[in-house]
Amino acid sequence: MPSKPGPRDQERTVSLVTLGCARNEVDSEELAGRLEAAGWTLTNGDGAAVAIVNTCGFIEAAKQESIGELLAAASSAPKVIAVGCLAERYGAELAAELPEAQVLSFDDYASIADRLDAVVAGEQLPAHQPRDRRRLLPIAPADRGRAAGEGPPGHGPVVPGGGIPDLPPGAAPASGPRALRRRLAGGPAAPLKIASGCDRRCSFCAIPSFRGAFLSRPPQDVINEAEWLAGQGVREVLLVSENSTSYGKDLGNLRQLEDLLPALAAVPGIERVRVSYLQPAEVRPGLVAVMAATPGVAPYFDLSFQHASGPVLRSMRRFGDGDRFLALIDQIRDACPAAGIRSNFIVGFPGETPADVAELERFLAAARLDAIGVFGYSDEDGTQAASLPGKLPEAEIARRAGDLAGLADEIMAQRAADRVGEVAEVLIEERLGHGRYAGRAAHQAPEVDGATTVRSPQPLAAGDMVRARVTRSDGADLRAEALAGELLPDR
Repeated sequence: MPSKPGPRDQERTVSLVTLGCARNEVDSEELAGRLEAAGWTLTNGDGAAVAIVNTCGFIEAAKQESIGELLAAASSAPKVIAVGCLAERYGAELAAELPEAQVLSFDDYASIADRLDAVVAGEQLPAHQPRDRRRLLPIAPADRGRAAGEGPPGHGPVVPGGGIPDLPPGAAPASGPRALRRRLAGGPAAPLKIASGCDRRCSFCAIPSFRGAFLSRPPQDVINEAEWLAGQGVREVLLVSENSTSYGKDLGNLRQLEDLLPALAAVPGIERVRVSYLQPAEVRPGLVAVMAATPGVAPYFDLSFQHASGPVLRSMRRFGDGDRFLALIDQIRDACPAAGIRSNFIVGFPGETPADVAELERFLAAARLDAIGVFGYSDEDGTQAASLPGKLPEAEIARRAGDLAGLADEIMAQRAADRVGEVAEVLIEERLGHGRYAGRAAHQAPEVDGATTVRSPQPLAAGDMVRARVTRSDGADLRAEALAGELLPDR
């Protein structure tokens, strides 16, 4: 009969709230793995001795959501800790504004269990002073090494010959030689981090300053984690980073992603590999060929266009223009006509003219993207764009964003309608009842790109991959009928 938990056990309970992107999801699962390995008990909801909020600091709305979650956590847990991008970016300033929470840095991740023990013991941890993390690694990518200093968030120091003995159930090596990971969400899809940081200097983006310089994970680390995820019931892995097309440049191989994708697709149990966040200027023909034609790799291109007007893109410190982007899209669709393509766009950037907006509208009409995200520009602390002339009134930015979002909805709906009659491979995620199942086709990434409802005469389960013919569309969503005998076997 198990012994009754003592007071010390009850003190070491923790809840985790994750905000923001899939990269934050991986960070939270690494934190959870470290905590569980150190004897902390993870709980859901109220009752935890400590609540951790993994914050997002990307745009103003995300910052406000993070602050709201921290305040909510303070009403349900005796101790509250802020981690993640908002905490890293503002440090002591955030701690002063929110005395309800203690604020930790990415540098605390490797010792997160010790930090929580100190908090429960009544210590007030010093909030870190933010710094430009781009300066922590050598400027030249080839000179970056994990033994050369501080690595990206979630990575521990290299220990020669090290590994972690006696891994607890549900934990596995991840994001570095000494990290652990524990899945916090179920389902047949999971993010898999291939790199951290970014070397680009887009004028509107503060992420590199607090996420640091670009650093790839070794390919074998990524493959090992994919094998572990497959053992946890994952059938689709979403490769995440700040810039996936840079993968391998610090490992001496600019084509490393082209080599990694087939290796991941060959992992037993992994049915689909999807890549997120590709920089158009770095997409090479070889990468297009691999993504378009490798079995098990989704022909899905998440391209960071941001705009289509050449002058606006120059102000953003980015490359390309609408015509070059259309040429890339043509190249992708020549290789795979059914390829899924998505992108995000910023409207109302300083100096943006009506002609620039018209050029963006022209591009969207010609590009026929599957998924389009539209964001109104807002100043971000510490960015070059915040000091640019030609700022537009907030009302005008909102009007332009609203108009473009309406156009985007029409384009996405038409693109979905064009897929009626196609045969798609759909990953089943849940049963809806009455022979209907929710899933996603290859051109639909988790949570952001719509879904496919499949009707099937034979029972299906989460994680099944089924071939289905698209019969109708509803906005960006699809309806499909499973083809008889087309449940695909595990690879």
